[in-house]
Amino acid sequence: MSPTRAELVAELQERARQMRRDIIDMVYAAQSGHPGGSLSSADILAVLYGSVLRHDPQNPAWPERDRFIMSKGHASPLMYAALGEAGYFSREVFPTFRRFGSILQGHNDATQTPGVEMSAGSLGMGLAFGMGHALAGRLDSKAYRTYVLLGDGECQEGQVWEAAMSAPFHRLDTLTAIVDRNHIQNDDFVEVTTALDPLADKWWSFGWHVEQCDGHDARSLLDAFDRVRGIRGQPQVIIAHTIKGKGVSYMENNPVFHGRPPDKDQYALALKELGF
Repeated sequence: MSPTRAELVAELQERARQMRRDIIDMVYAAQSGHPGGSLSSADILAVLYGSVLRHDPQNPAWPERDRFIMSKGHASPLMYAALGEAGYFSREVFPTFRRFGSILQGHNDATQTPGVEMSAGSLGMGLAFGMGHALAGRLDSKAYRTYVLLGDGECQEGQVWEAAMSAPFHRLDTLTAIVDRNHIQNDDFVEVTTALDPLADKWWSFGWHVEQCDGHDARSLLDAFDRVRGIRGQPQVIIAHTIKGKGVSYMENNPVFHGRPPDKDQYALALKELGF
């Protein structure tokens, strides 16, 4: 019997909590990595991999699978936590994060990690890459959907807006972008570097269907994903309002932890605050 909505929400919230622990574990063990933006998007990927995506961990190359593109590739601890939780590989490999020869490199690598669709490094490429998948699906008469996760700082990149202009022209209604609107990028707040607002109006003016939601509320995210699946004739963007470093008090809304690991005492505190 299928779970009730309330049961599903509780399950997804617990999945996100476990993923946050895995993120902290990986970054602490490596003493390197990007915890802030990984923690802010944990609920988004918990909902995607726990309820939204059609995917098969036993067959990562399944032609009918929905595609998920992690454009903000420095959030690799999140990607690995989501894939490990979903069963693409054993969580026992998490301590090898960022080690030479590991399948869990510092930025997502599609040649190394089962379930990763795009190798990432430089920001700004994921939406155009996702557009390619959506166009390929149309040419191949496939019914899969493509989801692309963008950072809000990443939305300062010109290539993002080239793709944002092209996708509505091609009426790519199987393409959904998600913006992790946590207001922080490398070194500082997004608005200090280059302000994005009015962000929703920008996407709307380019021809996208725009949804906004609480990026830490599984029910709000589920509702947003349900709504975009019903849109025809245009791509969709979900602006998910989040908090950088969500779940760990000293990381929340703190630019320092965009790319800094916790020390021993901070690690212990993080696990305690996450309920472990």
